[in-house]
Amino acid sequence: MEAEVDKLELMFQKAESDLDYIQYRLEYEIKTNHPDSAGEKNPVTLLKELSAIKSRYQTLYARFKPVAVEQKETKSRICATVNKTMNVIQNLQKQTDLEVMLSIDSCHH
Repeated sequence: MEAEVDKLELMFQKAESDLDYIQYRLEYEIKTNHPDSAGEKNPVTLLKELSAIKSRYQTLYARFKPVAVEQKETKSRICATVNKTMNVIQNLQKQTDLEVMLSIDSCHH
């Protein structure tokens, strides 16, 4: 789960970086190559729309970040509980000479 959270976080960072680059390129292209032309969408409007999209991405990332932190903390708590439970089971097995094979791989990575 942690790897997926890290992957999502990297995706948000890359999206923000891509939007910054696109905005930079648009501004450059507008300044150097495109004078005001009739019939086309106003470049300033396009830049404002791009800024709004970037803002939405930042808002989404801000909402995502606490969820990602909570997921990591929850996983840690679950793994700690599972490990304690496994220790109790192992102690019971030793006391009763009963062996049961249990495997919880996700908490041992």
